[in-house]
Amino acid sequence: MLGAFLYRMHSLLTENGMSFTGQECFRGGVTDTCIGHIFERICKFNGVAKTHTKPYHPWTNGMVERMNRTFRESTIKAYEYEGLEQLREHVQTFVQSYNFGKHLKALRWKTPFRPMCEAWEKTQAALDFIRTISLWD
Repeated sequence: MLGAFLYRMHSLLTENGMSFTGQECFRGGVTDTCIGHIFERICKFNGVAKTHTKPYHPWTNGMVERMNRTFRESTIKAYEYEGLEQLREHVQTFVQSYNFGKHLKALRWKTPFRPMCEAWEKTQAALDFIRTISLWD
């Protein structure tokens, strides 16, 4: 998963759900110390600092909650699906439409994909410049 990102991930903020944490009765105990939750072990192995949101503090991860709401309103609340495969296809269509077609005010009316391209271009230009300098040595 970490290989899919353009830049090295150094920190991660997650909720306190079972997907991201071990059972509460094991936290801090022998089981947690020796084994731990698989997600936390992967983060630790890759040097990613992982923190959790405050319980019952929804504004901490408000952007994620807003995206979840947009997703639900555009998919499962708007359509009835004949089966899981139809839902999967619609989710893929939604994600592609959102990332490549929706212009967002927070991104100065760019699609989410455009800033990623711009960051990639800047990185490549910087790397080309560094390579050019090292050729002179």
